[in-house]
Amino acid sequence: MKKKKRDNNAFVAGLFLGATFIRRHRRFQSHLLPLISAFFGCLLLLLVSFNLLAPSPILHNQNHLSMLHQPRHHFSHEDGEVEVRLNSDRETTFRVPASGGSLGRDIWSTAQSELYCGCSNASRNFASADMKTHPNRYLLIATSGGLNQQRTGITDAVVAAYILNATLVVPKLDQKSFWKDTSDFSEIFDVDHFVSFLSNDVEIIKELPVKQGKATTPRTMRVPRKCTPKCYQNRVLPVLNKRHAVQLSKFDYRLSNKLDKDLQKLRCRVNYHALKFTDPILEMGKNLVERMRTRSKHFIALHLRFEPDMLAFSGCYFGGGEKERQELGSIRTRWKSLHQSNPDKVRRNGRCPLTPEEVGLMLRALGFGSDVHLYVASGEVYGGEQTLAPLKELFPNFHSKDSLASKEELAQFSPFSSRMAALDFIVSDESDVFVTNNNGNMARILAGRRRYFGHKPTIRPNAKKLYKLFIYRNNMTWEEFSSSVRTHQIGFMGAPNEVKPGRGEFHENPSSCICEISAAKAKEIPSSQDQNHNSHNKTDKDENYTSKDTSDATDEQVPDDDQDWSELDYMDNGNRLQGKGLSNGTDSDTSFVFKSDQPELDEFFSD
Repeated sequence: MKKKKRDNNAFVAGLFLGATFIRRHRRFQSHLLPLISAFFGCLLLLLVSFNLLAPSPILHNQNHLSMLHQPRHHFSHEDGEVEVRLNSDRETTFRVPASGGSLGRDIWSTAQSELYCGCSNASRNFASADMKTHPNRYLLIATSGGLNQQRTGITDAVVAAYILNATLVVPKLDQKSFWKDTSDFSEIFDVDHFVSFLSNDVEIIKELPVKQGKATTPRTMRVPRKCTPKCYQNRVLPVLNKRHAVQLSKFDYRLSNKLDKDLQKLRCRVNYHALKFTDPILEMGKNLVERMRTRSKHFIALHLRFEPDMLAFSGCYFGGGEKERQELGSIRTRWKSLHQSNPDKVRRNGRCPLTPEEVGLMLRALGFGSDVHLYVASGEVYGGEQTLAPLKELFPNFHSKDSLASKEELAQFSPFSSRMAALDFIVSDESDVFVTNNNGNMARILAGRRRYFGHKPTIRPNAKKLYKLFIYRNNMTWEEFSSSVRTHQIGFMGAPNEVKPGRGEFHENPSSCICEISAAKAKEIPSSQDQNHNSHNKTDKDENYTSKDTSDATDEQVPDDDQDWSELDYMDNGNRLQGKGLSNGTDSDTSFVFKSDQPELDEFFSD
């Protein structure tokens, strides 16, 4: 009985303690729950506020320069602005003014350009051809690529012949690869002018001489890229002495960028004076320029590279979604040895061409309004009219050689890619402003040429800095966007001293051939073209001319060689060609590293 009573007492005590615990727990809960609720309520309010104030995210991790395939709607406003709306989850508005605005400067000229001129005359120590040419050495050159790549090969061939004390046979042009252009040297360039203009520098003949009734058979060989004078003397000269005639094949970029000043000046004499287009090409080119001039006092020439093959090879992505990835990816499989592409990395390094829309936005930000006339040299544009539409919306005065000339006028040129390229070259060179969306061969050649002949404005996009602006442009005002564009383009506008001597590729920065003159002398001297043309091979005696070996270049300079992207120069004029399953050929000094196990690729990329 006692045991049972103890058990009952214990049970009652347990109930009492349990009830006490429950009452206290409920009292604690009644105080804790409101605190927890208040805490999470505040946190929720903070998250909502942050979401409302923060910029909206770019669609689908859009690290891309343009949204090519998104529908766009353009609305005109009474204040002259064009409102561009991109359809997205959260509608944004990016208002682009029709006017370029007042920038406080002349957008059609380059400041202080009158103080600089091209100067390619030989020095007193430069031996003439009759003093140094060996009587039994003949150098033949087989160029590679499209018009501008061939131009670099011809220029460097003359210098190679001078280094080897050899007679140069007029170079052969690439006729057998993807370009399918049967033109020879004399059908593009004035061969007699070429021979006579350089007669004091290098002896040049049109054909290899016949000896004892037999044609001389040259030894064919190839030199490495960027071969130095010592390289030529060690590799080619022994063979030349033994065989007397050597043909260098695939001759593109086979001469070092860094040569002594006299050899660099010889390069300039060849490229800027000796290489003159034939009269039919010059006449048609002049007509195109005049027709642009009748439409407007000033005009821009745009070299637009946006062909499907070129985009596929670049490894870039342009915002076209899965459709674009599949289309360009399919083209890319043609080059089985290409490395795996990382589009974001390629873009961050500035190796992607600007889209047509981005070129238009860049030009507007730099001060060019919708009334400006635009001459466009391009091939087949990926996406067609849909891709070109934003550019035409920004610059409705849109022209090309096909719109300026009749089919009958172009009939003698249209079957030949290089001759059509030459027409675009002439118009681009004569334009008040030249702009490009890429860093290819034509862009480089024209950049150097326009420096030499007066530093005419030449706009080459600083793609490494601009790409972020294009990605996030809908999250900033036009004023912020345009101000940033102008800042990033400092050093990329073709002005004197913007590129340090020795930086970049010589053909785009011929610093050894640029001289500074006094302000007083600048007013007395005619154009640098006339001055150079009339005083060829005279010594540079005028003390008012000072060759510039140093520079006040800014930090925003054209990148070093390893940062330049080279392109597939599928015909610089942009006409589509057919060949071996590819829609175009290449005019490329390609920087992509791969080994080709396909013979046609070696030809296609000019190794």
